Amino acid sequence: MTEQPNRSYIDALCRGDKVFEEKLIKVIKLEFPDEVKVYHEAFNEKKQTKTAEAVHKLKHKISILGLENGYQTAVKYEDEIREGNYDLHKEFEAILNSMSTYLKTLE
Repeated sequence: MTEQPNRSYIDALCRGDKVFEEKLIKVIKLEFPDEVKVYHEAFNEKKQTKTAEAVHKLKHKISILGLENGYQTAVKYEDEIREGNYDLHKEFEAILNSMSTYLKTLE
């Protein structure tokens, strides 16, 4: 079974503080699409450093959404991009897609 985004980390971090939880989710939902756009633009323009930086930013949201394996993939992908290797692109895209779908369910 494929790893799915979840609220485990968010719930642990917020410890029942609904105001903080709402703010955190709002920030993630606001920033995520823009960060994905930056990643896609850098990837399509073959800008190695900018692509790696975009993955670096996104990996923190991957972690917040409880994707432990996804986070490890992002760490490896970021390192590989810096060496000119984009082999994990499709796997990273699948992670981003699952996050995008999941974020639409959060309130």
